[in-house]
Amino acid sequence: MLLETGKNCWRVAEAEKFKVIVDAADYFRIAKSAMLAAKHSIILIGWDFDLRVEFEPDGATLDGPNDLGQFLEWLPEEREDLNVHLLKWDLGGMEFIGRQAPFFIKNALTNERLHFRLDGAHPRGSAHHSKIVVIDDSLAFCGGIDMTMDRWDTREHRDDDPRRRRPNGETYGPWHDATTMVSGPAAAALGDLARDRWRRVTEKEIPPAKEQRDLWPTDLAPDFEEVEVGIARTWPAYNGESEIREIETAYLDAIASTERVLYIESQYLASRNLAEALAARLREPDGPEIVLVLPRNAEGWLRRLPMDGARRKLLNFLWNADVHGRFAAYHPVTEAGDNIYVHAKVMAVDDRVLRVGSSNLNNRSMGFDTECDLFLEAGCSGEDRRGEISASIRSIRNDLVREHLGVERQELERMLDECDGSLRAAIERLRGSGRSLVPFEPEDVEGEDSVLAENEFADPETADDGFIERVREGLKSLVTETREP
Repeated sequence: MLLETGKNCWRVAEAEKFKVIVDAADYFRIAKSAMLAAKHSIILIGWDFDLRVEFEPDGATLDGPNDLGQFLEWLPEEREDLNVHLLKWDLGGMEFIGRQAPFFIKNALTNERLHFRLDGAHPRGSAHHSKIVVIDDSLAFCGGIDMTMDRWDTREHRDDDPRRRRPNGETYGPWHDATTMVSGPAAAALGDLARDRWRRVTEKEIPPAKEQRDLWPTDLAPDFEEVEVGIARTWPAYNGESEIREIETAYLDAIASTERVLYIESQYLASRNLAEALAARLREPDGPEIVLVLPRNAEGWLRRLPMDGARRKLLNFLWNADVHGRFAAYHPVTEAGDNIYVHAKVMAVDDRVLRVGSSNLNNRSMGFDTECDLFLEAGCSGEDRRGEISASIRSIRNDLVREHLGVERQELERMLDECDGSLRAAIERLRGSGRSLVPFEPEDVEGEDSVLAENEFADPETADDGFIERVREGLKSLVTETREP
């Protein structure tokens, strides 16, 4: 068994129902529908919330205002016992003044059951990166999707979709993402985690729900029922408390346990520690094949320098380790060949383990930012159900891959049969022009070297006692390399 409380996860709890939600068009609509059913408590914890974001940009079908900020103001007025708590990372003063201050002022002056706080309870330079929504301790969402701008998209990732539009009228490109929805004790456990974060930031308590209710949407079929779910965390060392690296340990355990196929979607590839674990498996004569799906480039020039530079180093490291031809890395494109940005954080270990969360394959996610991932393991819910759960894990993985390839699931599954279960071989035979997966090649990343790659200043691994000195050394090496002719 992979999941072990106290080692690679914080808690294991039963999810009465569990579903993977792919892309924000579905997530925003489902989350709003779930919040409409709240009676007592909604807790929203995240890296970012843009209160101008629309739940349904192609036209509202659900009750209440269509944008997040007005909806969160309106809902407590409609539910006399409802408290809403929203906690977002303290990104900075100008961002707060521009987008959040009006809501904060209303929070302070007009509604005592609407609570908004900025999360600055972390080491300098660290980010609160977990993305959690909990409703009445009965239904919860946890994954990689932020309720903010530039996230909404459908699974079709259409070229020039006019619904992908910012408040100022500008459009943005296609965006691939994923989260989960759970009910039952797993939702209550995420409620405990969210309340703990609120307490650390505000020194105030949010009372737990007195009882759980069935809030699962009647028109939404779960992927799993009555399954054990592991909740894993990254917490940086801060304010006298030791760091928590459950997610990193879970990654390493998952990589080591893979028998046939390891499939990963990640926004970044920048963790040397995880890359070394992947490389060790690639060197084994009978090790697994490893398939990565990444964005073609990191978002924005500020992230692109360190993240793409680190990716260049680690892709070359993995290509060199791939002496048996079992590794491939791809980026998805639209029908017209435009890049689809990958923000999803997903891992499928054979058909035994499924992980969806907020952490990426970068150093920050292992020990410097706060993260939360959910792990589901086929064997945890009883041997008699292993086959059923494994089939669902395999189906979710194949559904993601066929989306990227622009083919029907039956076509992918037929090709997998023809290729004796090799995911890499099936992708190579199915990919082509139009909507597809494009392989990374050494020449594609050759010009992406950067002095910020694998630099402690740009992508810290830990905030322990030696962090400041390592940052100084990282800055010193950065200045030295920049000055060299």
